[in-house]
Amino acid sequence: MRTTDLQLAAALGVWRRPGVALARALADAVGDAALDGRLRVGSPLPAERRAAAALGVSRGTVAAALDILRDEGWVDTRRGSASTLRLPPEAAMRVAPVSAVGEDGAIDLRRAVPAAPHTAYQRALLRAAERSGPVLAESGETGAGLPELRSLIADRYTGEGLLTRPEQILITSGARAALALLTAHLRPRAAAVEIPTYPAVLAGFRAAGTRLAGCRVATDGWDLDQLDDAFRAAAGGLAYLVPDFQNPTGALMPGAARRTVARLAERHRVTVVADETMRDLDLRAAPAPLARIPRAVLVGSAAKTVWAGLRVGWIRGTAALVGELARHPLCEPLSAAPTQQMVAAELLRDPAPVLDHRRTALRRQRDHLSGLLAGDDRWRFTVPPGGLALWLRLTAVRSDLVTARARAHGLELSPGPSFAADATCSHHLRLPYTSPITTLDRVAAVLDGACGGRGPRFPSPGRRGTRPGR
Repeated sequence: MRTTDLQLAAALGVWRRPGVALARALADAVGDAALDGRLRVGSPLPAERRAAAALGVSRGTVAAALDILRDEGWVDTRRGSASTLRLPPEAAMRVAPVSAVGEDGAIDLRRAVPAAPHTAYQRALLRAAERSGPVLAESGETGAGLPELRSLIADRYTGEGLLTRPEQILITSGARAALALLTAHLRPRAAAVEIPTYPAVLAGFRAAGTRLAGCRVATDGWDLDQLDDAFRAAAGGLAYLVPDFQNPTGALMPGAARRTVARLAERHRVTVVADETMRDLDLRAAPAPLARIPRAVLVGSAAKTVWAGLRVGWIRGTAALVGELARHPLCEPLSAAPTQQMVAAELLRDPAPVLDHRRTALRRQRDHLSGLLAGDDRWRFTVPPGGLALWLRLTAVRSDLVTARARAHGLELSPGPSFAADATCSHHLRLPYTSPITTLDRVAAVLDGACGGRGPRFPSPGRRGTRPGR
């Protein structure tokens, strides 16, 4: 469907930028609108004369902007045909969402999330649509999940050495939905949690009236004595752990500690829920996954490995537990839409291409940011073996003050207390490395100024970041 001149003008909005040539500003605006979804990729653009009239510029300006877009791979023009909007390969393979790149001036790193793998996702969407007939003929309620997706996930666990049958898998609309369903079913009076840990999980437990018992975890590992105390305090309840590239520290739980967790869980009658959403983001030179915590209920998700917009997660437990969860009144409201499950099945059938690209990019970005921050006595950190962020220990200033200073200069960060059940970690800061290299340079410069450095000064919040193809 062709984009009309009026639709183009509405999608671009106020696109002129002081000090920037009209053609350059117009080309940037078209590219941004494509990434944001305001302009439909694959649609022909309006003729130059009509576009010029709608935008209030000369036809020459529109022609120059199209030349820029052609050179950078944003449009394809064939002789005698309209220019068709598309995503260049660099944009399609980006690893950070627009908000984390700073293309609109501000950089938002409060969520450590990767961008969608455009090409792979769109192809999966088309394949799923082509064979969606049988699913569309049903009621739309999938119970424990589409059999195809449950089998795929079960086979993957089995291939990793954990024998799993499809009836041991229940599909949900993400990891948080999985935890909400488990909490509603198990109704724990108390839960052992890591300090720090994922803030949304803390909020979920508090909303359910669950008392929290904390255990310290640092970049070098878990405090096993505190873990024993936390399990004792949560006796008969639940423990929520992230053993693989823990969020936010990036720590990887050793095999001996996993066996200790299993013994503590048996001793104190605690159900261990292991969140594995980061498990595939292994950035070590020679990845070797550790054996899982024995008898733990496992939670997985496509949010970090594929895209947070693919609202598909899952629970791996005993067949009896999965059966009980499938009969819970909240199971259906917390399940993923069948069409989303079909897309997930397409992507998870062969996840290697997306994962390999993601790991390579994240490893390069992690090493770049670590190199920028290394050797500075204003903070301490350990380069994590996996995950999406550095966990900085600030030596002289609180993280809430640094966060406020950074916000004033166009950088949004998450201070440490938001990750702590007891509101501690006041000198810690989570610093995701999901952004491109050029954006990470800006992040380091802002952090330097926010911590009172004498190095590079604050970049102007109005300065645009480098976008793929630019």
